[in-house]
Parts: sequence; C-alpha cells; structure tokens
Amino acid sequence: MIDLVFPPRCPLCGAAIAAQNGLCPGCWGTLAIPGDPSCGTCSRPFADGIIDGSICAPCLAEPPRHDGIAAATLYNASSRKLILALKHGNRLALADMMGAFMAARLPQIDEDWLIAPVPLHRWRIWHRGYNQAAELARVIARRRGARLAVDLLERRKATPSLGGLGRKARRRALSGAIGIPLRKRAGVKGARIVLVDDVLTSGATSEACVSALKRAGAERVVIACFARVLDEALDLV
Repeated sequence: MIDLVFPPRCPLCGAAIAAQNGLCPGCWGTLAIPGDPSCGTCSRPFADGIIDGSICAPCLAEPPRHDGIAAATLYNASSRKLILALKHGNRLALADMMGAFMAARLPQIDEDWLIAPVPLHRWRIWHRGYNQAAELARVIARRRGARLAVDLLERRKATPSLGGLGRKARRRALSGAIGIPLRKRAGVKGARIVLVDDVLTSGATSEACVSALKRAGAERVVIACFARVLDEALDLV
C-alpha cells in the first residue's frame, strides 16, 4: 500500500526503483567504496603497490586507541547528500539502507558485542528529535545480532562545531564532554564495542568516545561510519 501511494524513488536522483530502501543502479555507482590495499590499523586506502596491512603514516606518527575503522563509503557528493537527508532532513527511512551497508563492512562480530552510537547532547536531541547515529546503530545491531547500547555514552556538555578547528582546539572543545554514566561502567569493562557514527571527519569526537571507553576497561573498540572524510583517497577507489 505504501508503494502504491508513494512509489519507491531513489533518494539521490529521484528515479523509480524497486523498493523503498535502496538506490538506483546509476547512483550506487557514484558512491566511493574503500577497498584494499589499506592500512592494517585504520583501513585508510593505499595506492596499488603498497602491501595490504601496512601501517599508514598518520597511524605510525600517532597510534590510535581504536581497534579499527569500518567505513561503508568515502565522503563525496553522493554520501554527503544521504547523510544530510538523514541528519537534517528527517529522512529516517534511509537509516535502514545506510545501516545495512555499514553492517556489511564490519569484521566478524557476535551477540557479545555492544553497538553504541556517538552521543548527542540532550539539547541537540530535543531540537532534532533523534540521534542519527543511534538510528544507524539500531540497524547494525539487528542485522549482526549484537546488543544495542544506545545510552552507553553520554555527551555531558554542548560543544561547538569542530569544523575549521585545529587538532589541539578540537581536543580542548571535547575535553570532559563525553563520558560513561556510572550505571553503565560495570558493563564496559572487558567489553567489545562497535562505536557508530554517520560520518568520520577529523576523528576528534570518535577519539574522545574511544578514550572514555578504553579508560573504563573496554577490551576492543571498532569504529563504524557510513562515510569517512579522506579526500586524498577518493582517486584510489
């Protein structure tokens, strides 16, 4: 009945498609999918000729605390349009398609893993009505049979936009902003966690989340995002 009233359309170009939760063939081809060879620590794509699993220069310079990054796409015009539609356009139906894509890119996980979204401050949730990362986390947990932990992390203070800020300024802005509620800390110790966000830009916010989880005793923290900002890698896919 829904399809009769609202015929399925590609959310990127508006072309007719078979189901409500997909893209047309042409728009699928505009997404930049990261592949191999890639960094053994953060999965940053390499140029051909570099041994798969080598460590990239940023990870050598400052080894990350996370245990891997699983990105469904690299950030480009198409992924940006999907993210903005989900994040600011109230297109919550896109979460199922985007979350499924992210789930497929994750390494092997089981029911013992926790799926936790990057938190929003309560004022931003009240203004927007939802946390887009939490909507993606719900889909991933359902598809991979893992445990959803929507409130594992909390954003204790509102933070300004990090765009345009340097590394030190980002860290200052996020200092003390993200933590784990007391009632949740016992469940973090020894846990294996997938940290979910829609887009990974500088990594400052995810770094703050990973640091909080590791300090609380998490065994492993893998970051999952729909789009990762790596402009220099777009020509490699």
